[in-house]
Amino acid sequence: MPKPPRTTYRCTECGWEAAKWVGRCGECQAWGSVVEAASSSGTVSRTAASPVTTAAVPIGQVSVEESAFRPSGVPELDRVLGGGLVPGAAILLAGEPGVGKSTLLLEVAAQTARRRHRTLYVTGEESASQVRLRADRTGGVHDELYLAAETDLGAVLTHIEQVRPTLLVVDSVQTIGASGVEGVPGGVTQVKEVAAALVRVAKTRNITTVLVGHVTKDGSIAGPRVLEHVVDVVLHFEGDRNSRFRMVRAMKNRFGPVDEVGCFDLSAGGITAVTDPTGLFVENHHTSVPGTCVAVTMEGRRPLLAEVQGLVTPTASERPRRTTSGLDGSRLAMVLAVLQQHCGIRLHNHDVFASTVGGARLTEPASDLALAVAVAGAAFGRPTPHGVVAMGEIGLAGELRRVRDLPQRIAEAARLGFRVALVPMEPGERAPGRLQAVNHVAPVPTVDGMKVIGVPDVRSGLQMLKVTREQTERPHSL
Repeated sequence: MPKPPRTTYRCTECGWEAAKWVGRCGECQAWGSVVEAASSSGTVSRTAASPVTTAAVPIGQVSVEESAFRPSGVPELDRVLGGGLVPGAAILLAGEPGVGKSTLLLEVAAQTARRRHRTLYVTGEESASQVRLRADRTGGVHDELYLAAETDLGAVLTHIEQVRPTLLVVDSVQTIGASGVEGVPGGVTQVKEVAAALVRVAKTRNITTVLVGHVTKDGSIAGPRVLEHVVDVVLHFEGDRNSRFRMVRAMKNRFGPVDEVGCFDLSAGGITAVTDPTGLFVENHHTSVPGTCVAVTMEGRRPLLAEVQGLVTPTASERPRRTTSGLDGSRLAMVLAVLQQHCGIRLHNHDVFASTVGGARLTEPASDLALAVAVAGAAFGRPTPHGVVAMGEIGLAGELRRVRDLPQRIAEAARLGFRVALVPMEPGERAPGRLQAVNHVAPVPTVDGMKVIGVPDVRSGLQMLKVTREQTERPHSL
């Protein structure tokens, strides 16, 4: 006899299943999202063989001309995608509310229409008149750009049949509902059905499809995890609300690298690509200022220069403040401990503030040396020599560790006019016997017109730049 149906419970946010009801999802930790799901009979179905749609051929005979990259009209987006839009590709663009996802995709749709490729923009969050107002403001009105305001999957598929677009933009996939499927639009079952139907149409009709996705409080893509698996490309659109600077990162890409980053400037007149964003993160000081140092960080495969600023002030509090903006607070605490233990810089009775310029976020350890130079310079009131960049990871023993892509970082700094790079010493390289100021340093290797100075530890680096006093005795050790 067949087994009785088994009751299961499923989370409406992420699709997690459990044998009994719980108040909090064990996967996404959402409260009140676990509901009773359809029961399973436990029987095994057998599927008979059916006719194939296309005969199997040797892989060498498969044509690749139909899947060639097509420029989107936005160079920074093409950089992230690996060359442009691929016919039949499904792209998922996720980001926080108000970051500029709709503005970016409307610009892509307009640029595609200007290239005489028919484009269909389906909006489920706004009315057609609201999108038209944005298009008037950004200059995106074109005869080849079709606009439809729909929230039903069947109506969207009908629009695709009638318009036959080359590019399809759906804003957003959580607002489209499929009739005959349980759940409300945005639920796990609905999102899976809508995404599967749109991806199926994209593959069969060779339509480039871009889906807009919502994000949760922790920044992950809302909906079932299968949504990220069925698409070809997953992009994250991020940026600070207090800044016009926006970045697009590729989290998954079947047609190109996943370590590329695109930079954009969002303004009232629309969104524009920023091909050289370094100037946004570096201040142009006419004179040397204490407590500043320029670091070279890697955003994907693109080197970016960012200025790190430090401020040190005396305090009478028993617990001095350690405040960061754009930097990791734990990295600052570690750098301060190294400066005290191995460089003799006592900051236990001082407040320390560290920040970046222009809202840049420095998360990689390669910016440790620049942070140490900025804090030491602020503590002693001594400016960093002009035209110097510093890069290197600081260890707990005070040593400097090598960083990746060092030639690319040096080349970018040289292109922007910097002339001295303070970097970790290579293995087997001999440490300089006499530490001098960088303006009167002994002959050192020159790369791309820059003097590259290798130092073994952070103490030597600070003495090389003369941002700290010479120590007559070793710092106190525990």
